[in-house]
Amino acid sequence: MVSRTVLPRRAGLRALATRHPTAVDSTIASLLLALSLFIYWRTGGLPRDRQMTPIDWVAAVVAVGAVAGRRRFPRTVLIVVTAGLVAQYTITQHGHPLLILAGGIVAYTVASRTDRRTTWLLVAGCGSAIYLADALRRRDPFVLDSLPTLTFVGMATAFGDATRSRRAYLAEVEERARRAEQTREEEARRRVIQERLRIARELHDVVAHHIAVISVQAAAASHLLDRRPEQVRPALDLIRHAGDDVLKELSSIVGVLRQSDDPVVNTEPAPGLSRLPALLETVAAAGLTVTVDTTGTERQLPALTDLAAYRIVQEALTNAHKHGTGSAALSLTWSGRALTIDVTNPPSTEHRTGSGYGIVGMRERATAADGTLDVRDTPDLFLVCATLPFEDKS
Repeated sequence: MVSRTVLPRRAGLRALATRHPTAVDSTIASLLLALSLFIYWRTGGLPRDRQMTPIDWVAAVVAVGAVAGRRRFPRTVLIVVTAGLVAQYTITQHGHPLLILAGGIVAYTVASRTDRRTTWLLVAGCGSAIYLADALRRRDPFVLDSLPTLTFVGMATAFGDATRSRRAYLAEVEERARRAEQTREEEARRRVIQERLRIARELHDVVAHHIAVISVQAAAASHLLDRRPEQVRPALDLIRHAGDDVLKELSSIVGVLRQSDDPVVNTEPAPGLSRLPALLETVAAAGLTVTVDTTGTERQLPALTDLAAYRIVQEALTNAHKHGTGSAALSLTWSGRALTIDVTNPPSTEHRTGSGYGIVGMRERATAADGTLDVRDTPDLFLVCATLPFEDKS
């Protein structure tokens, strides 16, 4: 309970000092002056039984002003304090305690706010001036009367330099933490975008294929309704099966958007080339004749490559059905390190329109599997060629 009370108080004092630095320093300077006057009154004089002189009062005023303005003009104030100490040593042959204390405080401030090289050059110059003033006054280069003052100022400078180094280290650590957090947020956003693109491709592949089948069969049923009513039922059955398939696959895709604590979790595996026969039956029922040619020994593909291969075949056959003349050729070539998929079909003479997302999706799937996709559109042939590398574990 005590620690919880003390920590907020310390934080409040630091916040107050940050918002009103000059006011805080002026208060400290006033307290130092009041304390010095109290000690002077109790002891009856300065150290070494000296009485206050006008120069001592001027030195006290300089010291108070130096402490009050140390944060606004630290280096200038240090030079002023040094000049005051030099004048004090020269005139009174002694250093003023309050002025010496102010010199240490200002030296600490300079060291905590200035780079190390500038700080020590400035402090060394001020210390040399104090030492030379004392040496010239006594006419002895080995005089040591100013040594306590120089030692105190040097220690204050070292402490200020250590404080500055610690602040710089903490600032660097905080900056690294901020950059790491920013990197994590950017990575999370990138993953979200990639997941959205993946889901968009899945939705396009699933919906485009099955809706194309449904559209063709619905048109056939409408055409046969008046002429051959007995052939309408198979078309309607195929529409129903295609609708069931698209609903199942949409449910599988949307399942990845569920939260981890949702009661229903879809564990159905992603489609792959093992579902190729069912796909060929679907497109054949829709009126697309597909000839299949397989070369080489079929191998087990990684999940990502297997899914990409299936979706590329599905999209290529869907395009052949929508924009072709009713026939297509599928070639699967298995080599030791790659699977090559070729889907060719003669294009229709009618004007072909489409969004182009199908080819973009196939190319993105091939790229995601470290493969390539080549599309060639000529008046006599439309070719989709995908090469998907894989690691041969045989």
